[in-house]
Amino acid sequence: MRTAYWDSGLRFDDPNLRWGDPSYLLEPGDPGYVPPPENPTLKKTKRMRRNSYFPIRQSDQIVWLTNFCNKLGGYSATLGLSAGQLATATADCGWLIYVLQSWLPASRAWAMACTDAATAAQTGPGAVAMTLPVFTAPALPAGVAAVAPGALDRVFALIQTIKDTGQATEAIATDLGIIGSEAAAPDFATLQPAIKARATASGVEIDWNWSGFAAFLDALLIQVDRGDGQGYRLLVHDTTPDYKDTAAPAAALTRWTYRAIYIKDDGQVGLWSNAVSVTVGG
Repeated sequence: MRTAYWDSGLRFDDPNLRWGDPSYLLEPGDPGYVPPPENPTLKKTKRMRRNSYFPIRQSDQIVWLTNFCNKLGGYSATLGLSAGQLATATADCGWLIYVLQSWLPASRAWAMACTDAATAAQTGPGAVAMTLPVFTAPALPAGVAAVAPGALDRVFALIQTIKDTGQATEAIATDLGIIGSEAAAPDFATLQPAIKARATASGVEIDWNWSGFAAFLDALLIQVDRGDGQGYRLLVHDTTPDYKDTAAPAAALTRWTYRAIYIKDDGQVGLWSNAVSVTVGG
């Protein structure tokens, strides 16, 4: 058994908690110890362990849109798409390809020409009156027309509909580019969370994140040292960034120190974070 403190992150309804002076907590092996039921709060719904299918780089986005637009029609019957859905998606993709591949580079080149013209107007040589550059948009390709705003959102919505129907096999999804590459698991031996702590009027705010590996992790275990000689103790198993420690500080100035480690399948993985401290009380 171990001594229990009111601020040690314990539950008041814990069947192993015994109130007294001092209060104590039964541990495995103690007479009367009640094993805890499996805690469903520690089990996060696993996200698909895949990267996003839509590229980040603009040049790659053009390639993706072109591939999706060119191949969608060949799968429309298999996927149960209506003629209207196919036409809308084709129009949206064609417009986006034009905007990203032709219009946007032309507008950027024109903006550079405008900057050059402004510089010439201020400090350039010559005696002939200037003619300022005028932007002329590239001609639309045959079969492409302007569409309402939100074209990419509509494409994403159609892709979600395709996935929800369950008609897209993995081969079809891969060919259309609507399934991301499989995400690589982290090195669980070296994975280390990074936390920050700051004292506020309502408690100590502890900032943390999943380090980009949310699909592989279940929770973050946070411990606190209240500076009372008891060392680190459990604060929380947190499943959602971030966390606020609302324990009341002592009257005197005290340094509280926090550290954290990731949890997977109810076990600790990786390394403890660097310890961070804040001054509270006073």
